Amino acid sequence: MRKLGAAAGMVAPILAFACILLAIASYPQFSWTNNALSDLGVVKGSTGPLFNFGLYASGFLGLIFAAFGLFSYIGKSVVGKVGSLFFCAASLMLVAIGVFNESFSGTHYVVSASFFVLTPISLFLLAFALVQVHHVKLALFSVSVGVVAAVPWILEFIIHYVPEVAIPETISGLAVSAWIIVIGYSIFRQTKN
Repeated sequence: MRKLGAAAGMVAPILAFACILLAIASYPQFSWTNNALSDLGVVKGSTGPLFNFGLYASGFLGLIFAAFGLFSYIGKSVVGKVGSLFFCAASLMLVAIGVFNESFSGTHYVVSASFFVLTPISLFLLAFALVQVHHVKLALFSVSVGVVAAVPWILEFIIHYVPEVAIPETISGLAVSAWIIVIGYSIFRQTKN
């Protein structure tokens, strides 16, 4: 089951960004500075369904990663369990972003904000749990990714450096994607040995 969780983690970000990039390619009007990525979720034709599928499918894979990979890898301590649960919650919010697209404006805002808040918090908690199990390099990597995932949002709220949020969403998403792939690979490699 741990291998399944690790594999789900490595596949999730690849699937998410493949669908996002295909959705962007199918909608030439998309602007990195004047759109949110979620704007793609309500575009008619193939764009909206493709974008939304990428979110809820990768969120579901993230949930499998958290429940079967992370939880068994570093969930022995209380902080590891809490960090894994926060990552599960973030994954559920990613599913919800795809299900409750911008047509559900209030709900969409809540689940989107929750995803981008819960994810860095989970990484900081998991970093502490990784230190407890003597994976110091992975802990430092987790803290770094948590910072990179949070800073674009903090800057956006402080100095509003872009009119819309596609850029902070992408920076944050790519950082977390790198983290999932690295941790998923580490779990897979440890399970293999």
